[in-house]
Amino acid sequence: MFTGFSFDKAAAGAAVSFNYKDALSKSIMFLEAQRSGKLPPNNRIKWRGDSGMEDGKLAHVDLTGGYYDAGDNVKYGLPLAFTVTTLAWTALAFKPELQAAGELNNVHAAIRWGTDYFLKCAAKKNHMYVQVGDPNLDHQCWVRPENMNTPRTLYEIDDKTPGTEIAAETAAALAASSLVFRDTDKGYSRRLLNKAKLLYQFGRSHMKTYDGECPFYCSYSGYNDELLWAATWLYMATKRQAYADFISHEAISSSVAEFSWDLKYPGAQVLLADLNMTANGGLQSFKTQADNFVCAVLPDTPFHQVFITPGGMIHLRDGANTQYVTGTAFLFVVYSDILLRSGQQVMCGSQPIPPARLKEFAKQQIDYLLGANPRGRSYVVGFGVNPPTQPHHRGASTPVLKPGTVVNCGMSFGDWFAPDRPNPNELTGAIMGGPDGNDEFVDKRNASSCTEPCTYINSLSIGPLAALAVRGNDLVASQ
Repeated sequence: MFTGFSFDKAAAGAAVSFNYKDALSKSIMFLEAQRSGKLPPNNRIKWRGDSGMEDGKLAHVDLTGGYYDAGDNVKYGLPLAFTVTTLAWTALAFKPELQAAGELNNVHAAIRWGTDYFLKCAAKKNHMYVQVGDPNLDHQCWVRPENMNTPRTLYEIDDKTPGTEIAAETAAALAASSLVFRDTDKGYSRRLLNKAKLLYQFGRSHMKTYDGECPFYCSYSGYNDELLWAATWLYMATKRQAYADFISHEAISSSVAEFSWDLKYPGAQVLLADLNMTANGGLQSFKTQADNFVCAVLPDTPFHQVFITPGGMIHLRDGANTQYVTGTAFLFVVYSDILLRSGQQVMCGSQPIPPARLKEFAKQQIDYLLGANPRGRSYVVGFGVNPPTQPHHRGASTPVLKPGTVVNCGMSFGDWFAPDRPNPNELTGAIMGGPDGNDEFVDKRNASSCTEPCTYINSLSIGPLAALAVRGNDLVASQ
């Protein structure tokens, strides 16, 4: 156990700086390591190859492409869509920083890898393929996706088996992405937006939770947050009154202390607060709810709810906990930019919180992952001091095998999962699930709550890293 001294978070935050540009580039590279399908000629992850090339064959459709969510070989619709929505928001909110860092094209490519897949999945009206791969059978074989022979079972939603969360989240991803490509590929942008409208309508007209991704991605929060989130992005992409009316008069919104693949309220509230401030549209309640999120997270407010480890990291629950770290950092930087533009502050009751405090906290959270923590180590593979070497990840931990090699699933765990040795392939840029509530971290493949990476952890890190790389430590954008 880590004991013996109190980690001085304030001193560390004031003094620490990292090579944020390197961390940014590597964070994007991790997403490229998660690609499924036929890889492009410019693939930068040399130990990865084409995979899932018969995905969809069971239904005589092409469902190649998309992303594996984490360390296994399943393509889950809900977290995949959230990954793309947050990438698109990043490309919009941090466009100058990504351009200056030379990474905007790579982020656009990451978005398009997801949206191309969604267009295949939602080719028919009121129908969408939402998952490829049987997770229970997939988890019985420790094999890289290039050599997997596990069933590529298809899961779908339609008018008889609806799935409002997944339909609405995919609508949000496509609507946000349509804004990203509006200036560079108008035809593609229109296709994305038209599909987003149809999926949103499908989700609203057939309101029911889809539980086919349980127990791995159950929607514990219900679908009201996804409907608000999707309507917000569709309003931003179309400016149509119908979406504004739904947001103002029908949508359910709630103050919460978490932003994640399952719970989108704070993201929508920050976006709507911005619309209110700039267009004076009478949406003050969303500003209040966005403030409430900040007040619940910051440890120095009377409304603080979120547990902060002794070393200063947000900790909501074990298992991919760093998604809450990067998600909070992302929203704090975006919201502080909005507040600065509009000359406002966060109000926690009668206590005003200046935007600079949000930026300071966001930087501290990112710095913790990069090395400013009680253990003085990086939680990003291939970056910084003593980075993790045993990510819980099939492709990274299995040696490159010839195409067509038949893997004995019974032997695979003994061969490649169990040995206590570094992975043969570096999963560059992967942010680990992270330490526990006592800042303890075990760099072992079998400690999956610590060492399993996820696409949505990294997608939420790219914006804050770009801001730190280009703006500097104070995170103030040039006006």
